[in-house]
Amino acid sequence: MPFVNREDELQQLERWWARSGGALGLVWGRRRVGKTALLQRFAEGRRAVFHTATGRPVPDELRVLSKAAGPLLAYGIRDLAARPFADWADAFEALASAAEAGPLLVVIDEFPELLAIVPELPSVLRAIWDRLQPRTQLKLLLSGSAVRTIEAMQEQRAPLYGRLDLTLLLHPFRPHEAAKMLPALKPADRALVWGLVGGVPLYLEWWDQRLNLRQNLAELACTPGGRLLTEGSFLLATEGDLGGLGRRVLFAIAAARTKHNEIADAVGADPTRTLERLVDLRLVERVTPVTEEPSRTRRKIYRIADNFLAFWLSVLDRYRAEIDRGLGRSILPVLISDLDDHLGPRWEEAFRLHLRRLAELNELGEGIVAVGPFWTAAENPVEIDAVALAGRDRSAAVVGEAKWARQVDGATIRRELERKAESLPKVRGDLRFAVCARERVARPTEVLAITAAEIFSG
Repeated sequence: MPFVNREDELQQLERWWARSGGALGLVWGRRRVGKTALLQRFAEGRRAVFHTATGRPVPDELRVLSKAAGPLLAYGIRDLAARPFADWADAFEALASAAEAGPLLVVIDEFPELLAIVPELPSVLRAIWDRLQPRTQLKLLLSGSAVRTIEAMQEQRAPLYGRLDLTLLLHPFRPHEAAKMLPALKPADRALVWGLVGGVPLYLEWWDQRLNLRQNLAELACTPGGRLLTEGSFLLATEGDLGGLGRRVLFAIAAARTKHNEIADAVGADPTRTLERLVDLRLVERVTPVTEEPSRTRRKIYRIADNFLAFWLSVLDRYRAEIDRGLGRSILPVLISDLDDHLGPRWEEAFRLHLRRLAELNELGEGIVAVGPFWTAAENPVEIDAVALAGRDRSAAVVGEAKWARQVDGATIRRELERKAESLPKVRGDLRFAVCARERVARPTEVLAITAAEIFSG
């Protein structure tokens, strides 16, 4: 798979590299999001040392780092084969000396793995960095997947606070970015794949574009040991110590128990602190009506933030035990029949992400300040998939509806949106209407017609 996307991130890294003197940076994001691929791409053509920490004993970590750095320090600086790094202070000082004559990139990937065995390492680095940074051109990048650990490194009392010249958080690919990894598929099929596996590059790479949906799911999900079948368990095991309550909360949300009281009833405990933790880990997203202040409103729901995890929790896991026992072939058509119900909310999110992209490009009008869903708690509730607010008064400039159907009637949905818009607190006189379907919006007059061809344009 060729390297695609991450143009903005590469530009940020280039600006960081161009800083005079030494520079310290932090790159982080959830596992599988493509941090290592990005850093390897950035390192191409540069004097670079790349070290991936694995939690080895300290002498072994230093030995592996010495071997990686050996060729760059061999010319009159130090023979690391004969005299490897003795400790981390020795390593950083030697690398800084090697960068006095010219820039040297040092990447320490999975840095939290080092912190687990050398918790004082940031303090060691700070002491050395304060002394050597003015006279070295060492460019040191620390990378990691343990989001909470990385965020703690940036807090005010942390040893490296105020010394980081770059803090770069990698997100999964948005729909138009994911499309670049699926060039052989039609846009509607790209939408389906993104709805199932989300924007994680590795999961998109697993999808064989030569095979159809049934064939891919047979191999990836309905075979014992299939990659998607086992990945959910791996993800839950590696994204922090969730404990039993955390897992029950995730399953409850995936089963459409999205309000706080519904989650509490489902798990038989107060989920408040667990929900906060899951939100911090970016496994769960807290959603409020776009017209209301999140910190003040009581109207909030929770949703699984990652498409793949939502698919695994709500659809795939219920069949996992029987697939492992060999019933995958007979389960496959039943699993596929579940997909339409599952993909509807994911398609709505793709629609909102596309509207945000249009707002960034100034194609929804000037002054768009927010895009999100809207709903009321009245006896006859109103739900709108997407509302774009504009201006200081946050009045509705665009309202939209997304249907997980191949074709919809634009005129009919516009009339429904006109009625629903009456429930919005503030509406602009030139309110626009957006209608979204996978392949075609019939009678698109006076609506912004959006299909997978626009959202997954690549």
